[in-house]
Amino acid sequence: MLEPDNRGKVQIMKLAAIALALGATLAGPVLSQSLEPWGSSDYWDVLIDPTLGNGCLIQSTFTDGSVVRIGFDRVEGAGYVTAFNEAWGDIVEGEWYPVLFALDGAEYEAEARGMYLEGVPGADILFDNPDFLYDIAAKYTMTLYNESGEVMSIDLTGSMAALEAAIECQEEMG
Repeated sequence: MLEPDNRGKVQIMKLAAIALALGATLAGPVLSQSLEPWGSSDYWDVLIDPTLGNGCLIQSTFTDGSVVRIGFDRVEGAGYVTAFNEAWGDIVEGEWYPVLFALDGAEYEAEARGMYLEGVPGADILFDNPDFLYDIAAKYTMTLYNESGEVMSIDLTGSMAALEAAIECQEEMG
C-alpha cells in the first residue's frame, strides 16, 4: 500500500498525464468567465472550465485580495496557475512576464501571460511538469515574484485534498 503522500503524487501525476494526452485533440483555448461548480475541499472550490476542455480546477480567494486557480487546461495539455488581484493594475493583456515561484523556498522560474478577467488584472502560468503540481499540493506556502519583488504569498492549506478532489472531478469528465 502506498503512503498518503505517494498516493497523492501518483494521482496528481496521473491527472497530469491525462491532461497532456488530451491536449492535442481539443480546440484552441478561450478565457473562461463562467465556471461550473463541482464541489469543494477545505479552503478551495473545485470547478469545471468548459472552455478548457472541461478541465477541472481548484480556486480560492485570499486575504490580500488574490484569487488563485490551479488546474488543468485540457486544450493546451498542461497544468496552470492563474492569479488575479485588483491591485495589479499595471498588467498588459497578452504580454509575457518573467516570474519566480517559491514553494516553501524551492524556486521555479516561469513565464506568465498578462490577462484580465471581468476587468481584474491577472497572470496565467502554464506548466507541464507533474512534479511542480505535486510540489504545490505538498507544500505550505506559494510566493510569486516578478522583477520588482514579491507579488503575492498564499497559504496552500488544503491544496493536497483539493487537488485530489480535482482529480476525481477530472475522472468524471472523462
